Amino acid sequence: MSDSTPTNSILTRGVATILPAPTGLAELMAERPITLYLGIDPTGAFLHLGHLVVLRKLQQFAEAGHRVILLIGNGTVKIGDPTGRDSSRPVLTEAEIEANFASWQDQASKVLDFSKIEIKRNGDWLDKLTFVDLVKLMAKTTVQQLIERDMFQDRIKKGQPIFGHEIIYPLLQGYDSVAMDVDLEIGGTDQTFNMLMGRQLQEAYHHHQKWVLTTPIINGLDGRKMSKSFHNFVALTDSANDMYGKLMSLADDQILEYFTLLTDVPDTEIIAMRKAMADGANPMEFKKHLALTITTQLHSPAAAATAAEHFQATIQDKVAPSDILIITTPAASATVLELVKLGTPELSNTEIRRLSEQGGVTLFEPPATADSAIDSAANSSPSVGRKLSDPTEIITLKSRATPITLKVGKKRWFQVKFATMPASQK
Repeated sequence: MSDSTPTNSILTRGVATILPAPTGLAELMAERPITLYLGIDPTGAFLHLGHLVVLRKLQQFAEAGHRVILLIGNGTVKIGDPTGRDSSRPVLTEAEIEANFASWQDQASKVLDFSKIEIKRNGDWLDKLTFVDLVKLMAKTTVQQLIERDMFQDRIKKGQPIFGHEIIYPLLQGYDSVAMDVDLEIGGTDQTFNMLMGRQLQEAYHHHQKWVLTTPIINGLDGRKMSKSFHNFVALTDSANDMYGKLMSLADDQILEYFTLLTDVPDTEIIAMRKAMADGANPMEFKKHLALTITTQLHSPAAAATAAEHFQATIQDKVAPSDILIITTPAASATVLELVKLGTPELSNTEIRRLSEQGGVTLFEPPATADSAIDSAANSSPSVGRKLSDPTEIITLKSRATPITLKVGKKRWFQVKFATMPASQK
């Protein structure tokens, strides 16, 4: 069907494991198009680069001419799956499921060509299972097997409950493989247990092999697991400027992993980058290449180029953006914390204090006159590009002829001016 080069790449790059072994799967792919699927339970619709790994793999199989199915778990999601957070996943209505999938599909279309992918819903067969069917399904495994799952073992050790519907969830997800009679299922390493259950059931019902391919789970920008709660993610819906800027904050030791899992940059080029960095090359240039490549993939070459220029100007050259936010306040003076809060209302006071104390707040201003000097117990002299490390420091606004410019973190710029400034300055 397809030559060995793309097959070898599909089964090696961006792959954590293939069970029971990759050899037989490669042979089958050489003989005929295989049927494979990725299952999603749309309890949420937010996608980030962590999801991109398995989506790219799905698309690679589609482009190689295989029959690819995207399965919406509208049947299993109504039952609930253990989330790994020691609680049960909320049960959604059909309308909520479809709304979530519509948003999910819109985001995933940045990666997936849906003209080459079938969409199925497992409610079409799970909702039709009779009581007898379910009992026969449960007879295909044992309770001991079902509670081997790591999160169940953790709950047992902690004395926390495991509900009956959670026990049978892997069986119902595994039955998807039987209903669609697939050759392969792909998913993240966190889904290995459920996918192997499908392998067991496929053998029991149809007496033929089903392979399991897992993709790695990448860490976030700070080296921890990519998560909204850690604020270390890059969303597929991020603007080109935000996407490029976030990727430029990536830890140096993750650059090559991101190239391998999230781009089509050739392996030979990645090997050359690895050698160059080992020989002392500055990782910054490779990080710029990565940020440009991923932003191009998810936006466009023009948008990525503009984002790179924006980053160079606002972050590296420290030039305020031309469309900088201007905030007017009636306060004659304000503390650093109060000023930062004006421009970043989403940050808590604790986060602002930490940013300030760690040097993450900078004041830029033209040379000040004696009348417009900064009031500060620590330093009352005028300055340009001064770190505001004391969140209680008072900044005078009323006597200034021009707005003050603040930079918060690496990317947030805004100006603050007193409400009764002359009209020419407003």
